Amino acid sequence: MSWLIQLVVNAIVLLIIAHFFNGVHVAGFGAALMASFILAVVNVIVKPILVIFTLPITILTLGLFMFVINAITLMLTSAIMGSSFVIDGFGMAIVAAVIFALLSAIIHSFVVDPVTKR
Repeated sequence: MSWLIQLVVNAIVLLIIAHFFNGVHVAGFGAALMASFILAVVNVIVKPILVIFTLPITILTLGLFMFVINAITLMLTSAIMGSSFVIDGFGMAIVAAVIFALLSAIIHSFVVDPVTKR
């Protein structure tokens, strides 16, 4: 049940980012929910491979390269989704990855964590 709440929260975060930044376009809540699901699958399958390959640069940058990896996963999700979820450029993907990480951490601490601790 908590994974479903996490998907909905991530979809809401994607909609918030799309609302405030012109470089991110989401067709609607359904597209955001689908993008959230695809992003979760990409994070499970592709992200560990990217982390292993980029481990030296991640260590040299003290973990800041993880934002680049998150931007790559967002761009891959955008490529899979087609025109219903579009990110205009890699720079916007990095900005979206940073904002996504911050917003989802804040919302998860207030919404997901209290629900899962019951």
